[in-house]
Amino acid sequence: MTELARLKFYATQPHPCSYLPEEQATTLFLDPSQPMDVDVYAELSEMGFRRSGDHLYRPHCQRCSACVPARIPVSQFKPNRQQRRIFKRNLDIQVSTVRPAFTEEYYSLYVRYIEQRHADGDMYPPNREQFSTFLVRDLPFSRFYEFRQHGRLLAIAVTDVLPNGLSAVYTFYEPSEERRSLGRFAILWQIKESARLGLHALYLGYWIKNCRKMNYKTQYRPIELLVNQRWITLT
Repeated sequence: MTELARLKFYATQPHPCSYLPEEQATTLFLDPSQPMDVDVYAELSEMGFRRSGDHLYRPHCQRCSACVPARIPVSQFKPNRQQRRIFKRNLDIQVSTVRPAFTEEYYSLYVRYIEQRHADGDMYPPNREQFSTFLVRDLPFSRFYEFRQHGRLLAIAVTDVLPNGLSAVYTFYEPSEERRSLGRFAILWQIKESARLGLHALYLGYWIKNCRKMNYKTQYRPIELLVNQRWITLT
């Protein structure tokens, strides 16, 4: 085990919360001078840390504990009827693995996604620097999973391959293909891929009970939530 006690962490000043507007957020970051080691990352993921660009972080708010780390134990996952329909609806999609990179094709899809699905969020308006800094990091464990239908790019799942699971960093997809439920399909595919790789879990980031945009995460059962530094299972 890595001696995590030797690592340095830094907390930000309180700032407006992106998910709960009435709250002030504080974020704890791993020292950015610390090399991005996959084993350290995996251990920190067990403690609720996530990756954004070149940084590992987790919420560290004084008054609020609404952000709850969530993961799916893939060997126990059983798709419900709706999820089986989504998988069947997307059988014509081919998924390939590529190294993270900036291409006009990827960026154009990202722009359409942000402008049509998240124009009310803090990532709007999209720009090239934001896209590159957030997602295009050539780290040895990072992957772009391309979802294509007859060559047409429909989605990109930015995913980290860790010793203890896949970490779903971010997914963006073609907003005009609403019938396909591409965001949900990407999660279902990553659950299946985690199982194929013999990994324990798919890490989904944070679930916030009172945030409507986060509600979809608990539709995947069983799901594990990190509460008081213990992973508990919701069935």
